[in-house]
Amino acid sequence: MTDPSELLPLPPAAFHILISLGDRDRHGYAILQDVAERTGGAFSLGPATLYTNIKRLLSQGLIEEISARPALDDERRRYYRITRFGRRVARAELDRLESAVRQAKASLARG
Repeated sequence: MTDPSELLPLPPAAFHILISLGDRDRHGYAILQDVAERTGGAFSLGPATLYTNIKRLLSQGLIEEISARPALDDERRRYYRITRFGRRVARAELDRLESAVRQAKASLARG
């Protein structure tokens, strides 16, 4: 699969995970914390939702598990990184959402 639009629309949890991995590699719990922080607690992921989505994102090639980790880190933690294709899909979803917002604003401004 090479066309990002084939995966759209993304489930909100998947989109938030990709955004969280957009600026750095993170382990699962750090993703949970980042999503909650970025959304001011308006969107939170539970562990089951997180790992179900991580499994799907891995199989779709949107993220990858990496072996590099900080020194003295818990070796049980698994770290994830967004792939180039994952960035393309996240950007396509962002464009789709921005278009929807523009349409909604125009529609509501008329009424």
